[in-house]
Amino acid sequence: MSDPLAQARPEARPAGGVPRRLAAPLGALAAVAAAFAVVGAVDPNEPGHYPVCPLLHLTGVYCPACGGLRSAHALAHGDLTAALGANALAVAGFAACAVFWAVWFGRAVRGRRTPGPRPRAVHRWALGGLLLAFTVVRNLPFGSGLAP
Repeated sequence: MSDPLAQARPEARPAGGVPRRLAAPLGALAAVAAAFAVVGAVDPNEPGHYPVCPLLHLTGVYCPACGGLRSAHALAHGDLTAALGANALAVAGFAACAVFWAVWFGRAVRGRRTPGPRPRAVHRWALGGLLLAFTVVRNLPFGSGLAP
């Protein structure tokens, strides 16, 4: 006798074979690899290739993403020190995305569903606080080491 609730459980196996289950994680990996390849090939340190940060251009204040392209360029070339110097928060974000992707891929290989992210309010506030603190500190004299 089949369990009628098995279909509603997040651990229920998704329909389709292994190639179908791996299509989404491998497609996401291909898109990220293509983006890193473009940023690796077109140097953001040379002016004119990418748009200027509007906040930096209008106010002179570094936003949390300032230096993110330079960080990705350095990572694409295997230079972790330069990547951390350009934007340490971006490097942490890249690492977190890589871990999340590995979990997603591993679950897809085993035929398990990966539930979508469901951050609670406390997580959203914590992330917002982290971004705000990073922005404030990198724009102060004692936090100049975090500036790109």
